[in-house]
Amino acid sequence: MSALICGSIAFDTIMVYSGQFKNEILPDQVHMLNVSFLVPDMRREFGGCAGNIGYSLSLLGGEGQIMATVGKDFDVYGEWMDSHGIDRQYVKVIDEAYTAQAYITTDLDDNQITAFHPGAMNHAHEQTIPADAGITLGVVSPDGKDGMVAHAEQFAEAGIDFMFDPGQGLPMFNGDELKDIIGKAAYLAVNDYESKLVQDRTGLSEQEIADQLKALIVTRGGNGSVIYADGQVHRIPAGSPSALADPTGCGDAFRAGLIYGLQQGHDWETTGRIASLLGTIKIERPGTQNHHFTMDEFKTRFAREFGHELG
Repeated sequence: MSALICGSIAFDTIMVYSGQFKNEILPDQVHMLNVSFLVPDMRREFGGCAGNIGYSLSLLGGEGQIMATVGKDFDVYGEWMDSHGIDRQYVKVIDEAYTAQAYITTDLDDNQITAFHPGAMNHAHEQTIPADAGITLGVVSPDGKDGMVAHAEQFAEAGIDFMFDPGQGLPMFNGDELKDIIGKAAYLAVNDYESKLVQDRTGLSEQEIADQLKALIVTRGGNGSVIYADGQVHRIPAGSPSALADPTGCGDAFRAGLIYGLQQGHDWETTGRIASLLGTIKIERPGTQNHHFTMDEFKTRFAREFGHELG
């Protein structure tokens, strides 16, 4: 089963302010805000939902290709993908744009101020699903809205089962638009808050949404996840991380685990645990593509976490 992962590729520039925003922002002067923060610590990470999912899937040895639009500054990211065996034949460079960029400043209270430039991501709709390329599983993850809508439609027209993973792109869709995409999708993957937002906008209950899909997957952080599939409710435990370094990208790692489980033909109890463990491993490292393991290490930890072998 070959997966085509549609979504964003982005650079994340993360800066740490060694103070507290609240001490620098005067509440009665926010109408004329003009502040500057000295940020002695900074790192630049490879990110974007499609990039993150593809990276974690490659660690598992899953078969996946990324479809995304990137900018003229993509070369270093492309080299990173190549070095990790991530297929980028469907990554399109938009010469007049920059790759999507997130600039995140965090203070000592873990408050964040983020500026996001979508750049080439706004051209996502210029890419067309290759219906004759042997793709058997699609993923529609956060991207330019027009691209997400178009790719969902194209997967459906090609008869390719796809996972709708709206993530931070969810606020762009109204209730009717969500109903339309969910009606086309085979799987919907959301976190607990996103599930409630989908329910609120569509007027459908969680079970009513699940009834339209092969599976509805709802992650609940440290409380694990719930998978509604085949008329059953599978409650998947969370893993036990050795450290809580950075939750950013955990959802993307979890989705890579779902894709891998589907590709291997595992049942939902096993697939959910693969996804759970992958999210656990990610949270132990800062950044979204800095975790590493071999499959032997993954299988050993899987047995330790869940009490049985991963076949």
